[in-house]
Amino acid sequence: MSETVIRAEKLGKLYRIGRRVGYKTLRESINNMVSFPFRKLRNILTSAKEDDNNIWALKDVSFEIRQGEMTGLIGRNGSGKTTLLKVLSRITTPTEGFAEVHGRVASLLEVGAGFHPELTGRDNIYLSGAILGMRRREISNKFDEIVAFAELEKFIDTPSKYYSSGMYMRLAFAVAAHLEAEIVFLDEILAVGDIAFQKKCLGKMGNVTKSGRAVIFVTHQMNQIRKFCDNCIWLDAGRVRKIGPVNEIVSSYESSFSTLAPDKGRGSLDKSCAARFVSWEIIKPKLERANVIETTGAIEVAFYLEVNRPLHHCQHGLVLFNNEGQMMWGVGSPDNLKFEPGLYKITYELPSLPLKPGYYYWDATLCEEWVLLDRWCCSPELLIATTPLANRYYDEWAGFLNFPYGMNISKIG
Repeated sequence: MSETVIRAEKLGKLYRIGRRVGYKTLRESINNMVSFPFRKLRNILTSAKEDDNNIWALKDVSFEIRQGEMTGLIGRNGSGKTTLLKVLSRITTPTEGFAEVHGRVASLLEVGAGFHPELTGRDNIYLSGAILGMRRREISNKFDEIVAFAELEKFIDTPSKYYSSGMYMRLAFAVAAHLEAEIVFLDEILAVGDIAFQKKCLGKMGNVTKSGRAVIFVTHQMNQIRKFCDNCIWLDAGRVRKIGPVNEIVSSYESSFSTLAPDKGRGSLDKSCAARFVSWEIIKPKLERANVIETTGAIEVAFYLEVNRPLHHCQHGLVLFNNEGQMMWGVGSPDNLKFEPGLYKITYELPSLPLKPGYYYWDATLCEEWVLLDRWCCSPELLIATTPLANRYYDEWAGFLNFPYGMNISKIG
């Protein structure tokens, strides 16, 4: 059984809004140190009551992470994800509860922390590596590998103030990524550089997950959470909403967005507009949540178009994108569509939509003689809440589709 390397028990972090902390004298610091036990006892006795000037960034957070586990940490902005990592990294002290962390920690919370613009890239590698806990010999042994990873061989002796933002971020990530540690905290650090470098970062993260380290990974990209992580922690307003297998928790998290007030479309047509898409819905299968699909089988969707004047020689297009803006499917109509004033229902029947679980969005367009009349990124988004059907759902080569498969190996000679 794997050893527990992180254990949090009823962690809480209270912030006082508007309180400004300035520089302290030596006398004030000594007084604070002496009075700390008494102030701690007072907080426990009064339970640190919340008022308009207090906010719990974390409250009653408890969990365990074992060696070799890759754990995703998800939640909306302001849910306490970064605060939790700062508490575990000993950057911030908790107001209540405790956390045990066993092993060397690499905290990639702010890529580039500790870089100095007047120093060269070479000097900043040693400076940043030292801040992250690397010994000078360790940095020297990995120096060439770090520079090659960042692709900055020609500029390594140039002051980093002359670097572009992309060069700066590449070098900072390269240093942090080559720190050997038993425990790694990653907070939105894969959104650096161009697409090619992001792929390289993802490949590096793949190696981390296979090395047996304990990792907590924070990102808003649910496909990356599904790809890399085994388990998942969902934070909501500073509290643990759910903990469990990654696919189960991510699906619940994505489904939670559809419980908001239903979208009322785009409102009535502005009379100055020739035509406008006003709403869309799933006709079949019909569920309580209007924008959710829970099947990989046949579906029927409808888009409602309001027309204000006669239209001739029109073209209609529909495209389905994933949440990263990649086109999943698209279709265009003939260029001879005609409309009289009124409300129209455009229906699409699809024999199947075997896409991976997640958020998608429709992009509907209408043109007259190839002049755009309306383009609507349909609201609300389409949520596909199906069960992963492939055995290797986390595999980076699994692609976008979600359908069952069979494989048989037989000796024929």
